[in-house]
Amino acid sequence: MNKPLRKPSGNKLTAMLQVRNEAGRYLEAALADLSALVDEIVIVDDASDDGTPEICRSFDKVIRLVELKEPLFGQEARLRHLLWEAAVQTEPDWLLAIDADEFFEKKAQTQIRQLIDQDRYDWVGFRMYDFWGSLAYYRDDELWKLHKRHTMMLVRYMPQYSYFYPAWDHHVPRLPLSCAALQGIGSELRVKHYGWAGDEAARRAKYERYMQLDPQGQWGSLAQYASILDAQPNLVRWQEDEEVKPQT
Repeated sequence: MNKPLRKPSGNKLTAMLQVRNEAGRYLEAALADLSALVDEIVIVDDASDDGTPEICRSFDKVIRLVELKEPLFGQEARLRHLLWEAAVQTEPDWLLAIDADEFFEKKAQTQIRQLIDQDRYDWVGFRMYDFWGSLAYYRDDELWKLHKRHTMMLVRYMPQYSYFYPAWDHHVPRLPLSCAALQGIGSELRVKHYGWAGDEAARRAKYERYMQLDPQGQWGSLAQYASILDAQPNLVRWQEDEEVKPQT
């Protein structure tokens, strides 16, 4: 019997993420969080020279860890493609493209299955909040408003569909461009991005990396790059939504 193209129930959810030198940051917490959310995890390690691979191997749900011998610095499209191929070889029903510094709000653990166990749409977008300088505040201004739209992170995998990434060096989307041609929805579940939550030195290091990779603003906004160094950005305190429990 042929496997149905879209399963309304019993879907396997696989998270995929690429990592490099994440020891001492958020990786362990992220993998613990994902382990409660998904069925399997696939990781490509971009030639880490710290304890990142060992952390990955310590989690039972990490079923595939691809360790590159040389870093693909400045070859982001190739790295995305490698991760995608490693993930689809595990025969997932749905793929969650997430980074090692991204965390769903708590109620996602009870709601994520409702998003994938259906046969009406093929991708889901979420609102992404850029935390700034701490794990308590996110940035909200004209250059930092990712949370005001939906970022596609979750996609149904259909083996017969054609998937491709753009040949960009920087800011390559986390999922293939062709996914956007499918029917999708925006979820109100929120994602916390901790990549900017460190101290000023950490943000300056990221600014310098962006300027090294994209000095002309070919792949991103030079104005946004410059705003990384803003001394007093507009910050809003995060409020965790409490899930409403049914009355008994």
